[in-house]
Amino acid sequence: MGYIKIRFSNDKTRSNFGKTIEDIFQTMNPMFVLSERTWKPQMDIYETPNEIIILGEIAGVDKENLELEINNKAIKIYGSRNQISRVENATYRLAEIQYGKFERILFFPTPIDMDKVTASYLNGFLQIRLVKLPVNIAHKIPISDE
Repeated sequence: MGYIKIRFSNDKTRSNFGKTIEDIFQTMNPMFVLSERTWKPQMDIYETPNEIIILGEIAGVDKENLELEINNKAIKIYGSRNQISRVENATYRLAEIQYGKFERILFFPTPIDMDKVTASYLNGFLQIRLVKLPVNIAHKIPISDE
């Protein structure tokens, strides 16, 4: 299925605006694109005194198609959502659901304890809980005689 080109007029300003509309359509749904792109699921990040909580909306993604990578500065959430079968001989009036590969990289506002990270996936929502490391702990350093 192709996409509809929208042209507003021949003048340069309008032409650039038309390209912007095209870009919006391409980011809305990979079906408007010839090459493969990644989409970004919506995320909420909130913080309590002891932890950072990330909530990602990724309905329709099988747990087997979901990956998490973490280091001391950021977390990478990626995977893919399989496209559901389309209805034959149908004219789509609106197509906003994004399919294919997705990826989000989120940076932490404070150091976290990577050994205490937990993740759960329920009803299309991924929840990641990150325990903060205390930042004001003083460590004594022994001084050698050398």
